Amino acid sequence: MSSQAPTGARGGFFGAGGRFKGGTDPIMEKFNESLSFDKRMWSQDIKGSIAYAKAIAKVNIITQDECEQIVNGLETVAEEWNSGTFEEKPGDEDIHTANERRLTELIGSTGGKLHTGRSRNDQVATDTRLWTVDAEREILKDLKQFLLAAAEFCQDHIDILMAGYTHLQPAQPIRFSHWLLSHMAPIVRDAQRLQEIIPRANQCPLGSGALAGNAFGVDRQFLADELGFDGVTVNSLDAVCDRDFVVEFLMWHTLLLVHFSQFAEDVIITNLLKGVTIDDAYATGSSLMPQKKNPDALELLRGKAGIALGRAVGMTATLKGLPRAYNKDLQEDKPGLFAAVDSVKDCVAIATGVIVTLKPNPEMLMKALCPEMLATDLADYLVRKGVPFRETHHISGACVRLAEDKGISIDTLTLEQLQEIDARFEEDVMAVWDYEVSVERKSSIGGTSRASVQAQIDHIVAFANTL
Repeated sequence: MSSQAPTGARGGFFGAGGRFKGGTDPIMEKFNESLSFDKRMWSQDIKGSIAYAKAIAKVNIITQDECEQIVNGLETVAEEWNSGTFEEKPGDEDIHTANERRLTELIGSTGGKLHTGRSRNDQVATDTRLWTVDAEREILKDLKQFLLAAAEFCQDHIDILMAGYTHLQPAQPIRFSHWLLSHMAPIVRDAQRLQEIIPRANQCPLGSGALAGNAFGVDRQFLADELGFDGVTVNSLDAVCDRDFVVEFLMWHTLLLVHFSQFAEDVIITNLLKGVTIDDAYATGSSLMPQKKNPDALELLRGKAGIALGRAVGMTATLKGLPRAYNKDLQEDKPGLFAAVDSVKDCVAIATGVIVTLKPNPEMLMKALCPEMLATDLADYLVRKGVPFRETHHISGACVRLAEDKGISIDTLTLEQLQEIDARFEEDVMAVWDYEVSVERKSSIGGTSRASVQAQIDHIVAFANTL
């Protein structure tokens, strides 16, 4: 077996002549690099470096002239990334080394002063927090548009009635908009949760060094202010290895996509029953059966939730056994984080499109209503006459059984037949068999009456406009 040293390049920052005698195994180069995915953070990395250059200038590590050279050089690097002209080179292990390598090419050895007192440990933690918070704020904007679109759709169709189900069995009549709003309520909670986790992510770790802190007295509060953070991390050891904010987002996106999955399933079932029609833009055909129109957009929405859960569990498991402080395992946070953000943005866009193009079929929705769904209203009729509900429940159940035994609909039972079961039924009982009346009686907050549904729509709009 050959004892020859690997010949792979280490790059200008970790090359032979320092700690290492030779290059790395080319397989290790590929295994170790992260530029292929963490270059998505080029803007945040440059933003952090500009702030750090100003911070070390404040404590006279570099002169003001050197600071200006570095800032101007970094702005040029940013222009190259933005225009797609940045040239990646062998040895660019990650976004940090790539940007610093290019900066040094542009301004010379002064670029080598930028990293004074800074480690890639606090640098990557800073970049990832900045990127995550930026993404979370963009997602809130997407959710705003989704909620406003859903609210407008519910407003347009507020007068349509449909069957409400429990256990996938016909239960009680409700408004179509009430049903859709039942899927908007958890999305509101999701948006609230996302608002709550942003301040915890938006804490500045820059200035923590590799693990022990900064040896040059940089003003970390200045860094936080420059970068738009809400505060400064309190412990340098924790700051460089804390990925709670990544896990929180992954768990958050799992729950959001679970809610979208539930929405998708309900729409798929309602589409199957012909209560709604999904627009062709969100359906596909069969390679064999010409008549097929498959709700693929909704099926994919449903499927994304399982993948999301895998990301959250996987990252949590990665963190579980890590010692303090930074370990290379943490490099694996970004592929899942980036994929999660992409998936959320795609899912919100698709769900928005599905809703705004969805066409309810009022006739088919009404057709799914059946008089037996008013059995509770029949019980409530006697409650209003002073009969205890437990007794009226039993009486109404007897009426249901009588209709079944006779093979007729419950609303066709005569007054005499009802009175044979309980003499307290009077002639006005026949008014019970009205779906609109039943729906309008559910007028408490959150109910399915028109006024209650209108209040829910107004609440959604008011909340969305705060995002």
